[in-house]
Amino acid sequence: MEKTDTLGKQSISRGFTKDKTLSSILNIEMVKDKTAEEIKQIWQQYFAAKDTVYAVIPKEKFDLIWNRAQSCPTFLCALPRREGYEFFVGQWTGTELHFTALINIQTRGDTAASQLILYHYPELKEEKGLVLMTAEMDSTFLNVAEAQCIANQVQLFYGTDRKETYGLVETFNLRPNEFKYMSVIAELEQSGLGAELKCTQNQDKT
Repeated sequence: MEKTDTLGKQSISRGFTKDKTLSSILNIEMVKDKTAEEIKQIWQQYFAAKDTVYAVIPKEKFDLIWNRAQSCPTFLCALPRREGYEFFVGQWTGTELHFTALINIQTRGDTAASQLILYHYPELKEEKGLVLMTAEMDSTFLNVAEAQCIANQVQLFYGTDRKETYGLVETFNLRPNEFKYMSVIAELEQSGLGAELKCTQNQDKT
């Protein structure tokens, strides 16, 4: 990955690594005869030493998220900051999910760069029943814990069984004038996802 100072701000919005394929990370042929559990362990061990966000998503969960993303490709999530919250807009582009700070979109429009990209790899989905995910982030803007908090909200809003929670995604996409920003914060606080982050940030104040 390029160092932050050499990242052209425009190019970030198209992905930090151009065409970041699964085969550039994992030898797909070699894992063909491994079980889903073994592949999961390989993926987790590979990324455990790296400063990034990663996950292994069960097929059923990914199918739910993916189907919903087709009809509602954008969403808003909230990141706890020391003073209140910062909003990020998520935009699905194929199996990549790009997150950009709302303030950047408001000031720069379509040229706003992404601060976080989640890469989903469904190559092993049918055969092994799992989807592999990893991420790249602009570390001048987000640390790993913050990126993880944003990534967790994809499951919270797109992968939920609660109709009301996914209803916020639908409202944002289909009836934006009815959308209330505070409802995202309320949902996040109710889920407890941002609590740990808030706690760490408060400790940092000293």
